[in-house]
Amino acid sequence: MAQEGMELGAFSMSLTVKDLGASRAFYEKLGFEQMGGDGEHYLILVNGTAVIGLFQGMFDRNILTFNPGLTQSKEQLDDFTDIRELRDRLVAAGIELTADLDPEGTGPASIAFVDPDGHPVLIDQFFPKPGTSRD
Repeated sequence: MAQEGMELGAFSMSLTVKDLGASRAFYEKLGFEQMGGDGEHYLILVNGTAVIGLFQGMFDRNILTFNPGLTQSKEQLDDFTDIRELRDRLVAAGIELTADLDPEGTGPASIAFVDPDGHPVLIDQFFPKPGTSRD
């Protein structure tokens, strides 16, 4: 049963690659275009609403990635569920985190966990939720 209000944000697949240039060339043949990245260690590619990140030497495994506060077309939302609230709800649901954040912090943060089959999941919030402050 899905948790009500568990909006995780934009979804992308973060792929570990051996050769960033070769992977970029391959995905460009599929119609993907670069929308971000440093070009040396990672690239963010899009094709319509499909988003993939290519990461060379940064991760051991492919990762399911969610970005709270972003639409699938990478537009920033005015209202979204802050990562700290998502964290609290996941922990309350019995999800064991493999990387945690400062629950008293604000702004950008990330958490990670693995699904029952060992697939890493990253929730990575890039910016603070408008109007939030923990002062």
